[in-house]
Amino acid sequence: MKLYLSPRAPNPRRVSMFLAEKGVTEIEQVVVNIGANEHKSDAYLAKSPLAKVPALELDDGRVLTETRAICSYFEGLYPAPNLMGVDFEERAFIEMADRRVELYLFFGIGNCIRHTHPGLAPLEQPQFADFGQSQGEKVREVARWLDRELAHQPFVAGERFTIADITAFCALEFGRGLMKFVPGDEGMPHLQAYRDRIAERPSAKS
Repeated sequence: MKLYLSPRAPNPRRVSMFLAEKGVTEIEQVVVNIGANEHKSDAYLAKSPLAKVPALELDDGRVLTETRAICSYFEGLYPAPNLMGVDFEERAFIEMADRRVELYLFFGIGNCIRHTHPGLAPLEQPQFADFGQSQGEKVREVARWLDRELAHQPFVAGERFTIADITAFCALEFGRGLMKFVPGDEGMPHLQAYRDRIAERPSAKS
């Protein structure tokens, strides 16, 4: 297998962190430089026709794209430690938590950054600054909800670390770097404490 990643991009980081939590190190990794438009090359488009990273090329030549699909595949290959639920009921609640932070926090941060940060202009044309700013405001609404959740539970999906925490942490780190979003500075102490605690995990430093 080959895992196509791009340094510093948040979705590839989610897969890398997922693998690190499982202690998986034997997957061949191929760097795709999106700054040099390598994700739009004919060779890469043949693998990922929407020009997205990450992508996982299987040994039989098939290619999986989309972060959560790739993580689902690795969850099946490497079931321990479990990160997506041990039965249908837990899987449903973990997926709900993961989708919430992915759709309303992670994607909102991404939209804000892509449409407001000048450094992203070459990758996001046209940029719509008003849309980006509105996304930043909506992100903070979601972050305040998550802050309240984390006031009474240690992790995004409840009592244990799951894929939802990987999504949430990578979203927060993306926002911290390019959006300058620091929850503790905006009256969200529980979310800040959570971010700092997850940052101490070895997988967050890989």
